[in-house]
Amino acid sequence: MVERVSVQEKIPCVFRTAVLQRQSSKRQDQSYHVGALNQLTAQALEANVRKSAASEKVDGTCVYVQEFRGKPWLWARHDVKPNKQAEKRFKRFQSAHQAWEMGDKDGAEPTFTWTVEKDLKKPPEHWEPARGVRRIDGRLQPSASGHIPGWVPVLKDSRSHCWHLASADLDRGVALLLRRRQDDGKTLEITPVKLKELLGQTLELVGTNVNANPYGLGGKKRPIHLLVPHGALKFDTPPPFDHEELAEWFSTPAGQVEGVVWSCNDGQLFKLHRHHLGLPWPVEEPSLTTLPVVVTVDGRQYEWDFPETSQFYLFGRLKGQQFDSIRAVQWLEEN
Repeated sequence: MVERVSVQEKIPCVFRTAVLQRQSSKRQDQSYHVGALNQLTAQALEANVRKSAASEKVDGTCVYVQEFRGKPWLWARHDVKPNKQAEKRFKRFQSAHQAWEMGDKDGAEPTFTWTVEKDLKKPPEHWEPARGVRRIDGRLQPSASGHIPGWVPVLKDSRSHCWHLASADLDRGVALLLRRRQDDGKTLEITPVKLKELLGQTLELVGTNVNANPYGLGGKKRPIHLLVPHGALKFDTPPPFDHEELAEWFSTPAGQVEGVVWSCNDGQLFKLHRHHLGLPWPVEEPSLTTLPVVVTVDGRQYEWDFPETSQFYLFGRLKGQQFDSIRAVQWLEEN
């Protein structure tokens, strides 16, 4: 069982996929749908996916913990994308390839060749490519999406990463995690964890201002942003692999999730999104919001005082309190 999950690139679907001529359940303006076929991929079978650990796919934005300037640090996802000219060419290729996929596949399969030095935008300072990015003659190559996945360190004066900064105190080297309690798997906890304990791990940033807040955390006046370790929300009973059974499972309370991620013993990851089965997301009551949550933040265990605007300070005032749901978490008003 993989305990420390690191998501570096786009996770492949556990099933074979096909482009279907029907309205997408993910994008309203998209007239085609990328659907999962009822057949596991050869790669998933070789990785013995049926014996893997299944966990909830959480809807947020991915972060990575690794060192920066000699200290454990939070890194944000940043993909290097094509410039306008290259993007237009790539979109024409995607349209041609989609038509070829949906047609009789007559003629040669459309291909696309990148001229990396000319086609891609310049990455920002301190950018690092994700592990496993393909190279040709030493040059990084875009993935099937046309991007080169990578990471940038979250800088303390970065306005674009202000919600990342709400979930971690980089000076003190500590992050606020949302995870299952180790002594009670049916209860969540909001707890501080030192960044050095998370080195090499990826997590999902969720909260008020991330991805339209599908879990209903916080509000405009008091936003809440937390980190969920990848692979941390394991299912008590693994979901099935058959299409009909999966569709039925996604309609149960336990299946009110964005998707499933399978972590194989060899480190490979596979996923299934609700949209692969034509099912909508978000849902009215995600399973993550049906679990009670206890706050175990104790600011006194650190030698520094957190500012009163910090989530560490605010959650510290709720130490020991339990709520019926993460949606029910409310700050204590100052006297």
